[in-house]
Amino acid sequence: MNTLTQFSREERALYNPPFTALVTCRAVQGHAFQYSQPCPIAVAVLSAVMALQPAVRRTLPKSLNSGLTRWLEENKAVKVTMSQNATALAAVVRPGLLLALQSDAVHVDEAGKLTVAPGRLTKTINGATDEIQAIQKAAYLLGRWLPSTGSLSTVMTLLGVRP
Repeated sequence: MNTLTQFSREERALYNPPFTALVTCRAVQGHAFQYSQPCPIAVAVLSAVMALQPAVRRTLPKSLNSGLTRWLEENKAVKVTMSQNATALAAVVRPGLLLALQSDAVHVDEAGKLTVAPGRLTKTINGATDEIQAIQKAAYLLGRWLPSTGSLSTVMTLLGVRP
């Protein structure tokens, strides 16, 4: 399992709280677009963790019609990658989520669900590099796609991770 100190210098620079806050917000934005409901915190964190991993991001389906189970069967390395990196990346994503909450980019309701504050996030995904754009697009897609499989506990079990 990777820890934050085992990430490369570039990875540590990429995984800074403002960027992980943006990635988390994209997941919440994607969930809101698809379901018109606030996003569970676990979906936002899991989406960001998955989006930050190039090995996972490269294999993501192009549409929401792909089932998670079938996708995992076709991409068995995803489960291995998630089990190796999810804990360390969740530790990177949580400060970003906290920053997003403190800066009022997202709001949390009494049920523990997140909404993006109006006017705090553009609908257009842009970024300085192709990788930054790809990470945001992946988080947006995952925020829309992961809940379509069923309960979040089912999704996490299929991915081999725990809350």
